[in-house]
Amino acid sequence: MYELVFLKQPRKKLFSLSKKVSRSIIQKMEEIAKDPYKKNNNVEKLQGVEGFRLRQGDWRVIYKVEKAVITVVVVKIESRGEVYKK
Repeated sequence: MYELVFLKQPRKKLFSLSKKVSRSIIQKMEEIAKDPYKKNNNVEKLQGVEGFRLRQGDWRVIYKVEKAVITVVVVKIESRGEVYKK
């Protein structure tokens, strides 16, 4: 199992969401941390940058898998309309 790490910004965003939404995101990310390369239809590899995107309702979770340190790092949590803006 990979260690699951939330960076500061996504952690703050997670706490600002409703309990139902934050719980579902945490559960899904814990599943991903068990096997980050398991086929999942709500996860896609990002194009042009390193990482993956989890679709959870109207929310998107951007994360990367660090094989060397066996860690799944959550980089960003944003609404569907905001997540891909730079």
